Parts: sequence; structure tokens; C-alpha cells
Amino acid sequence: MKTPADPVRDYLSAVEREASALPADRRQELLADLAEHIEVTRAEHPEAGPGEVLARLGDPRTIAGTALAEAGTGTAGAAWDRPRAAAPARRAKVHPSVPLLLITLPFLLATVVPDAPALQLCVGTLRIIGAVFLCTSVFWTPVQKVVGVLLAIALPATANIVWEVTTVAPAGDEPALVANLATLALLAATSTWLWRSRRA
Repeated sequence: MKTPADPVRDYLSAVEREASALPADRRQELLADLAEHIEVTRAEHPEAGPGEVLARLGDPRTIAGTALAEAGTGTAGAAWDRPRAAAPARRAKVHPSVPLLLITLPFLLATVVPDAPALQLCVGTLRIIGAVFLCTSVFWTPVQKVVGVLLAIALPATANIVWEVTTVAPAGDEPALVANLATLALLAATSTWLWRSRRA
């Protein structure tokens, strides 16, 4: 019985054939990295078919040739590490610092100037734009994006609504200052975590 064609398996087999001169451990590392990259790309771009994903990687002979050339210089793994690291930079239209700054800095500005309705609207808009940039970025996994939006946008917004429309929050400037500082600490911690966990 003939098994259905699997483009990814065929692609990896082609790379393995072309890279047969590599030591076995380096060849397996190359194949594992390629398989991981294919899986991540397909998860981030479900609309792209296997053929499109594989076309972005390039010709198996080219990948194997680069790996073989670099294996001779003692930089094992560099052949695949470098294209994988460069992939987000080629596809990304927005630097990873942009969404993090848009999520954090406008809130800081609103804290410094709290009694300006127009500024509050502008701050909210900028933070939403930051969340959109974060969600559409290639530098984070879907799980990291969801956690980032929940911690940096949803949780502070919910806390602010509860603070404003209920009697749960204590009155006065000092409690409000403490709440703002706690929110800023949360935003800073979330942005730091996202920055450190981003793809290179």
C-alpha cells in the first residue's frame, strides 16, 4: 500500500542525503533544528501550506552545502543557527522593543499626568497598538503573547475598572499611588520577561 506523500519528511530526507558527509551527531542536530523551525513556522502561520514553509527555508542542497562548509571551520551548528536567528529579522516589520515600550511607557506618562482625559485616551490607544504589535510579532510564541497581553493589558485594565467603579478601593492619593506603582512594577516585570524570552 502506497503511503501519502509528506513534503516535510521528504524535505528533511533530502537535507539528510545532501549532508551525508557531516558527522552523524552534527547531521542529526541540523535535522532536529530544521524540524523545530518548520513546526514553529507552521504554528505561527497556519494559513501557509507546507510547500510555502519549506520554500522559505530554501533548497536542501544549499542548506546542506552551507552546513558542510562551516563544519570544516569548526563551527558546528552555525549553518542552521544563523539562518534560524536571521529569519525573524527578515520577516519582522517592527523591532521587538516597540511593543514593549508602547505597553509600558504610556502608562508611566499617564501616572505622571493623571488628570488629563485626552492624554488618558491617547495612552489607552498606544497600549492597544502595543498589544497588537506584540500579538503579530514573530519574536514570541503564541503562549508568550497571550501571557504578555494578560499581564500587561488585561490585568491592569480590569484592576483599574474595579478601582474606579466600585467601593472596594480605598480613597485618597496614597492608595492610588501605591496601586499605580504596583501596576508599573507588573508592566516592567512583564516587559523584561518578554524581552529576555524573545527569539534572537
